Amino acid sequence: MTIIVIILILLIVALGVALFFQLRSAKESAEEGQQLLKDYQRRVNELEKLLKDYSDLQKNFDSVGEGYEQALLQFDKMEEERQAMANVKEKLDQQVNDLMASKSTLEQAMIKKKDLIQQAAETIKQKLDFAMPGATQLAQLANGILNLNDVEMETAIEADDNCQASDITAQAIRETGIDKIDYLKFNNQIAEEAQGLMLFTNQAMAARALANLLDNAMKFTTSGSVTLLTTTDGSKVEFIVEDTGTGIAADDAEKIFEPFTKLNSFFDGAGCGLTVARSIARRLNGDIVLDPEYTRGSRFVFTLPM
Repeated sequence: MTIIVIILILLIVALGVALFFQLRSAKESAEEGQQLLKDYQRRVNELEKLLKDYSDLQKNFDSVGEGYEQALLQFDKMEEERQAMANVKEKLDQQVNDLMASKSTLEQAMIKKKDLIQQAAETIKQKLDFAMPGATQLAQLANGILNLNDVEMETAIEADDNCQASDITAQAIRETGIDKIDYLKFNNQIAEEAQGLMLFTNQAMAARALANLLDNAMKFTTSGSVTLLTTTDGSKVEFIVEDTGTGIAADDAEKIFEPFTKLNSFFDGAGCGLTVARSIARRLNGDIVLDPEYTRGSRFVFTLPM
């Protein structure tokens, strides 16, 4: 009996020990399972984060891709516009070149025409016999043609004549016929210091400028007198034309030298005689000015270097 009890006790102890170890093993297994579940959940969370990051990257890539495509489209558009502008510029450059060539051809033709007109008018003046009736009128007409032909000329005039101041006045008087006008008195005066005075200039052009001043005085002086005084001022010779005509206001002292300017439309002419007279004077290194202090009519001072 005792042995049976002992055996039972041993069995119970063995079962207890086995149960203890089984429970311990089950607890450890449960703890390991719990840890495995935690690790799994952690890995699941990491995977979800990776998936989210990947999704964000995908979105960013898609956005960058769309921006890149738009940039490419914009670049292509800009390139097309640039090419179109280049084509337009090329056409405009060609048109400009064609216009410049046409302008050059036209200018050359105009210069030739001006030269022919000037040669023809000068030839007429040279062949005129001022002793014949109507010669003065033809000379005035030739001067008018030359004025229109020369109104915008700016080239220097070659000074190749060695002449006396009196030669210039005599030619201007002869071409205008002012000394033969019966409705006014003409006075030609030469100061003592200017008598026999020699100039190195262009006699024909200087006489044209002076003739325009005399013609202007004749036109605006219906009665009274016109005086031509030749004198000197330092290193310059002065041709002073005074008249007792309608006069010119001080405000118009420069306006009258503008091309095609006429202060009085009742008188004939294109309004370029004074313009050309000053242009010739300045191209001969001289000048023509209106004396604003002269009030009995008009006084023009034409200067040339000696």
